[in-house]
Amino acid sequence: MHARVPAPPPRDTRLDVVRGWLQLTIFFSHAFGSFAGDWLVYGSWGLSDSSEQFVFLSGLVLGSVFARIAARDGVAAATRDMMRRTLRLYRTHLLVFALFGAMVVAAGAVLPGEAQGMGWGFMLRRPLPAAAAALTLLYQPAFMGILPIFIWCMLALPAFDALQRRVGEAALAAPVGLYLLVRMTGLNVPSLGPDTGIAFDPFAWQVVFMLGAWVGRRRLLRGHGLPRHDGVTVAAVLVLAVGLAARLAWAGITPWPHLDPSAWVGKEELVPPRLLHALALAWLVARFVPAEARWMHTAPFRVLAAIGRHSLQVFCVGLFLSWGVTAALRLWPGHAWIDPALIALGSAVMAGVAWRLDGALRRRRAEERRNTPPGPESSLGRPIYPHGTGATR
Repeated sequence: MHARVPAPPPRDTRLDVVRGWLQLTIFFSHAFGSFAGDWLVYGSWGLSDSSEQFVFLSGLVLGSVFARIAARDGVAAATRDMMRRTLRLYRTHLLVFALFGAMVVAAGAVLPGEAQGMGWGFMLRRPLPAAAAALTLLYQPAFMGILPIFIWCMLALPAFDALQRRVGEAALAAPVGLYLLVRMTGLNVPSLGPDTGIAFDPFAWQVVFMLGAWVGRRRLLRGHGLPRHDGVTVAAVLVLAVGLAARLAWAGITPWPHLDPSAWVGKEELVPPRLLHALALAWLVARFVPAEARWMHTAPFRVLAAIGRHSLQVFCVGLFLSWGVTAALRLWPGHAWIDPALIALGSAVMAGVAWRLDGALRRRRAEERRNTPPGPESSLGRPIYPHGTGATR
């Protein structure tokens, strides 16, 4: 007999709204050379960016969903469900890889050297070995290293959940210990692309995902993630203040002792100041942004929430749009109006895609309610994937 199935956490519209905003900032930041990408993303004002938050939120939701399926249907069923989700994300990554590569290669007609500059030269020189390397997720041209980190973390989630069931909160020692090992030894997976690296060291970045999974499981079983603590809140504010001061100094806006930016914001290896900044920001959002509020149901935030509910699809569309904006800014550098116009157009396209998907989701759920007899719930829904990518919750 299975243990009592925990009730699902209360609806948290904040998650959808935050994920929607994160998707827009990802689009902005990938549009290299744009004003929005340089100044309107919070990564320009601190040590971390939207990547950490998406990995954390993906872990939070998937950790909760895995634990609930395990309680309802057993660990084997939860593991099968997670493997299905991982396989779907893997297929999506390969499709995006193929389409994005084709687009970049075709762009060589107007942007000579674009494919080589973005790491696709290996595919052009040796297509069969490059394709095989892509299947392993270890060949990562520009923008192609984002989804693999979610795939690797999702594959590891069942083992982490099993460890939590066995030793409780002491299970956190495993991901934290692995992260510390990375810091001491430089542990990373090898890149199979001669002209590329690994965008996110999985041995380092797993700590963000697993911390999220730990909070999500705790939230499911206890009704709350972490207790409020004013001391932690004050420390988090100080961390964000230091991050802002460092950014302003690097921009030459304020005086500050010379600091090596790579030691503070190194993204591939997730340096400690960056990790601390990301966790501080997550804490403050959870502390001060309510889970539900009337303003979240006004038109702009309903659009953001729709984007957040369909993060994976919107993220994939945004990759192509952001490259298009970057290419346009390079082709027509003297036309200042192109930047805001294309950023606005790209944002509108992403919102339109999400709104259309949201309408289809509402119709499907309404049909399911009409066809499902009263009784125990028949499904848990689909959680976000990540940069997390994500479908719906």
